[in-house]
Amino acid sequence: MSKIKSLILCSVLFFLVFTLTGCGFIKFKTGGGSEHDGGVFVSTNKGDNWKQMVEVPTLGDKSKSIEYTNASVLVMDPSDHNAVYYGTQDNGLFYSYNVSDGWNSVDKLPQKKVDAIAVDPGAKCIIYASIENKIHKTTDCNRTWAGVYFDDQVKTRINTLAIDYYDNSRVYAGTSRGEILVSEDRGRSWRTLRRFDSSVEEININPFDSRELFLATEDSGLFRSSDKGESWTSLKANMEEFNDRVEYRDLLVSQAQKGLLFWASDYGLLKSVDNGDNWERIELITPEKETTINSIAVNPLNSDEIYYVTNTTFYGSVDGGDNWSVQELPSSRSGSALLIDFENPNIIYLGVNK
Repeated sequence: MSKIKSLILCSVLFFLVFTLTGCGFIKFKTGGGSEHDGGVFVSTNKGDNWKQMVEVPTLGDKSKSIEYTNASVLVMDPSDHNAVYYGTQDNGLFYSYNVSDGWNSVDKLPQKKVDAIAVDPGAKCIIYASIENKIHKTTDCNRTWAGVYFDDQVKTRINTLAIDYYDNSRVYAGTSRGEILVSEDRGRSWRTLRRFDSSVEEININPFDSRELFLATEDSGLFRSSDKGESWTSLKANMEEFNDRVEYRDLLVSQAQKGLLFWASDYGLLKSVDNGDNWERIELITPEKETTINSIAVNPLNSDEIYYVTNTTFYGSVDGGDNWSVQELPSSRSGSALLIDFENPNIIYLGVNK
């Protein structure tokens, strides 16, 4: 009888361990161990709760983890909300076709900082990734990669990539030296559209008109083009009432509302409802001078839902910024990247960085 009781007890303990650990790959913040609280966190309820999703399944009994990594960029396939790409600061590129199943490491790329990722909106197996002074491309869903651009100055970085959704043979790239480049043949050849006085940090394509581009520079403000980048207009003067508005933190063009832009700078958070002609301040809880916005995200189906993350805190608003909810980050690291699922906006991805 004692043996039967022992077996029953062991079975119960095994069931409890199995259930509470979630098969061992969902890891929760435990309040310490900053070496293990990196990688990607996922919320299924708009940031109220987070789970650390970090497993990299391998053959055999052992598995790897991205819990030590620092986030550089998070990108979602525009044609498949289950396909997420995670660029790290020092460990290369990872991707998942279902984050609950874990991440896959892209071993064919250098295990270095990934500055930008762009997935072809018309052909999901075509992906571009920039590392240091090179742009790499795969046409077979990450199985093989080839270089499609190389800058002769080693210190130059390719900070941002964008693909025209109307004409997916047209690819844009922005450099730390200040150029915006374009390829009209999927990366086989390139030309310079313009040289700016400051590093090009981000290129966004208007989701309602692909001829219109918005370009963020490091410290020269925001620019707009209505002819696919052939000519540019500075929007700096349109923000002149806001001090420190040219120091870039993040840029977002709304997919839900035509003409709506969000601009995060050292000043704080601004929005425009007319493609950047006029701007207004979004009131934050903390003083603008004391707020460092690292990333912003807006519900692609409802532009009143705004989120941003700082070094310590996740903020969310459901009324366009009139009121904010406040959550401590699920990591001791700084929040550095936000991404919202365009099919299910309750799901938010968070990347963290030391």
